[in-house]
Amino acid sequence: MEETSEDLLLETCLLAGKIMMESGAEMYRVEDTMSRIAETATETKGISFVTPTGIFMALQGGSMVKMEQIPTRTINLEKVSMVNDLSREFTMRKISLGKLYTQLRTLDKEVKFFPVWLQVVASAVVSGTLMMIFGGVWKDFIATSLIGAIGFVIFYYGTEFFKVKFLAEFLAAFSIGLLSVLVKMVIGAVMLIVPGVPITNAVRDLLAGHLLSGMARGTEALITAGTIGIGIAVVFRFFT
Repeated sequence: MEETSEDLLLETCLLAGKIMMESGAEMYRVEDTMSRIAETATETKGISFVTPTGIFMALQGGSMVKMEQIPTRTINLEKVSMVNDLSREFTMRKISLGKLYTQLRTLDKEVKFFPVWLQVVASAVVSGTLMMIFGGVWKDFIATSLIGAIGFVIFYYGTEFFKVKFLAEFLAAFSIGLLSVLVKMVIGAVMLIVPGVPITNAVRDLLAGHLLSGMARGTEALITAGTIGIGIAVVFRFFT
């Protein structure tokens, strides 16, 4: 392994952690990945403090501490998997630290989501399928699928357009509820925007001992769920 500077190592660890946090990884997974990179490069323990909005990283006995801000958070498990693959290659000494940093920079700039049209189609299929799972009937399948697709489009572009947190979720839930009044079937379509993964990650963080991040993520997920519920409740209060 080539000799490396402390600055480059910390930058690489923080970049890996940033990508994983922005993509919805658990706190313990982020800390473990950063620690393994540090130990492989210098045989020195990495000391990190990870929160939903920022990461602090230092080397045991080192002379500097660096921080990386986490401005946005979403769910992109493909990126989490790709960072894990790169870190494994590095720990097995298949790639150098410099190459790891370069590939992480490339991964950070790429948007690995599926095309919007494919996400819309998937949303339609999932909405109809969930409606059937929760006891629906086949005659409502097409209507529920269309409502789910429309709700996802509103949520997707609402997230891009509005900068106010939770507003996109409210508008999507409101639209789904309003359209679902016609077919009297809501749960299949609205399940698309329910924060299932954030709630799961919050519980896993709490069980792993990350009380601060677990409570923060859990609170955010509960507020999101509450916002969705309010959107549906407004429809049933004033339009039924």
